[in-house]
Amino acid sequence: MTKWGMIAAACVLMAANAAAQNFPVKPVRVVVPFTAGGAVDTMARTVGQKLTDLWKQPIVVENRAGAGGNIGAEMVAKAAPDGYTLLCISNALALSPALYRKLPYDAAKDFVPVLQFSSSYQVLTVNPRVPARTVKEFIDYAKARPGAIMYGSTGIGAAPHLIMEQFKQAAGIDLVHVPYKGDVNVTQALLAGEVDVGFMTPASVLGQVKAGKLRALGVTKTTHADAFEGVPPISDTVPGFEYSGYVGLYAPAGTPKDIIAMMRRDVTRVLAMPDVQQRLAASGFEPPNTTPDTFPARYEKDITTFMKVVKDARIPQQQ
Repeated sequence: MTKWGMIAAACVLMAANAAAQNFPVKPVRVVVPFTAGGAVDTMARTVGQKLTDLWKQPIVVENRAGAGGNIGAEMVAKAAPDGYTLLCISNALALSPALYRKLPYDAAKDFVPVLQFSSSYQVLTVNPRVPARTVKEFIDYAKARPGAIMYGSTGIGAAPHLIMEQFKQAAGIDLVHVPYKGDVNVTQALLAGEVDVGFMTPASVLGQVKAGKLRALGVTKTTHADAFEGVPPISDTVPGFEYSGYVGLYAPAGTPKDIIAMMRRDVTRVLAMPDVQQRLAASGFEPPNTTPDTFPARYEKDITTFMKVVKDARIPQQQ
């Protein structure tokens, strides 16, 4: 490298360090690519409120639902890599390359996985008009009515869709898929009886289950979930059946490493706050099962893993 090149590189490094030291000096936008009120939105707003206090700048959560999260993801992928536009999303981001023939972004190259907010499971939930009170009773009920029971999901290829397709195969049942735009929409459809069943995030149905308006039959964890007392793992009835998802924070590729490091440090601090832990636990969220250092590798691995899952479930790629 020439002398002038070394000087230029030094100037760039100094500018990056200065940016991290001053960050943030204006509001930070967190894009949630799903409808307001759902599990990811709840997580973003819970953490965002604390970061607002910590950073002395507003954390503005912006819902941009549609296309399985791709509309919001594209916005962040094409945003300036300065830390002021972030993406809060489930592992739908790792699913997208398997589900779509063509994406307006590169899931592997256009994002920096900052850290995991939480790990998650799903709850097999039915409208009370379905007489089943256990997983086995539901399987028997469905087997007696092939093609007559409708299930809701947050979209073609979204985690609840894939989980139900795997459950159908494992249980030997035939259900009809009805896709919606987000958790809130599916919950409303379940309450209204538009659909009979669905795999739901804990946060989206916990209150309704406690109120007796919906019924939880099983969880995709291999152990009991504290938030759903008395609801057993589905694997007790369908051996080997399990699912673990997550909500994560991402920045556009090229965001300065010092800013990424600061975010990891401060968000980790927020997630350790007792009131945050209590609020998230009450909504059915569980602690992250990765560290900020290992989350990027988990994300990369999931992109490959979901390619196989989608292929095995024979889900056609979307346009």
